[in-house]
Amino acid sequence: MEYLIVAITVFIVYAVEKWEHKAIQSFLDWIPAILLAYVVPALVSLFFGLDYSSKQIHTISKDWLIPLAIVAVMSSLSFQQLRAVGWKPILLFFSGSMWIALFPVLGFWLFFKFSLGGTNTIPLEYWKGTVPIVGSWIGGSTSQLVLKELAQCPEDMFLSVLVMDNVLVNIWTVLMFQGIKQSDRLNRWLKIKSAETPKEIEKGKKVGLHGFYSVAILLVTVLITNLLLKDFVVKILVLSIIGLFFSNFVKSWNISFVLRLGSITIVIIMAILGLKLQLTQFNLNAYFFLFLVIWLISHFGFMLMVSKILNVNAAWIPIASMANVGGIATAPAVTSAYEPKWMPHAIILAILSMATGTFWGMITIFLFQNVLSY
Repeated sequence: MEYLIVAITVFIVYAVEKWEHKAIQSFLDWIPAILLAYVVPALVSLFFGLDYSSKQIHTISKDWLIPLAIVAVMSSLSFQQLRAVGWKPILLFFSGSMWIALFPVLGFWLFFKFSLGGTNTIPLEYWKGTVPIVGSWIGGSTSQLVLKELAQCPEDMFLSVLVMDNVLVNIWTVLMFQGIKQSDRLNRWLKIKSAETPKEIEKGKKVGLHGFYSVAILLVTVLITNLLLKDFVVKILVLSIIGLFFSNFVKSWNISFVLRLGSITIVIIMAILGLKLQLTQFNLNAYFFLFLVIWLISHFGFMLMVSKILNVNAAWIPIASMANVGGIATAPAVTSAYEPKWMPHAIILAILSMATGTFWGMITIFLFQNVLSY
């Protein structure tokens, strides 16, 4: 039964996503497919009083689908295309990623060490909720799912995180659309005089490895990895390296196909996770939401400072921020509001974000567990 629910959910998600009705598209602006895939199975479980939290399908997802999504996404990153972006925009991008990964540790330390009157406004266990957000804001849904497993974030907290994350990202996208239009004014205010323009990105080959063979290679890779490695973290690291090898050393590798494969796999994983969710346990913490707002604003402020130091066009701040926080769809859209010729570069930065998010999240977990001893 659980397999049927997942299949129906995936069908509904893609059917709704392709529905070109204005009201539906407006709905998806605030409730994206990835959140819909998570909530639909939970609604089914709630309505029929079912509990699929201990079913075998969750083991299959962790052992097969998550590794498949990781190796697919990592095999879509091309170093050759990355060089065309230029080192300054990439360094600015990484500064934004670093702040996203490090701020929650600093923020929690301040909240709990220096909270007024010694009262804790955010429960200690909420640190586990910040880790999937690090994954979402840097690596997207793939990293978010992996880091949820690594941090052992509870399902009810994960739903709260998804909702708050979705609201903030939508608001942030609107702000970045408007902000990038003020880039020239910001350059004058910061006295940035950089006239550098990125090199044109070479288009990849139109004909690549057939999709069937791409899937077969990735599945065999996951199979061998599962047979040889038992530790989940080590498995993810190894698959990431193998994915980079495929995209950069296999000349006929079909990058566009594996990227689509990764996206589909993520929707399936989210639908499976939704089977664990108990909506009756859902709650939102206003202080935690405020914490997220401060986190996101400070991320922009930090990149503003780095942009000044590097003397790089301030337009790269919203581009880099959306490549991190928004992803492969919104980053080029925001970029088009300033310089349409830079849209391919925004896509490359978004792919770089997808490839690095899990590793930044691992750093966040390490700091929480070893510096703050949570």
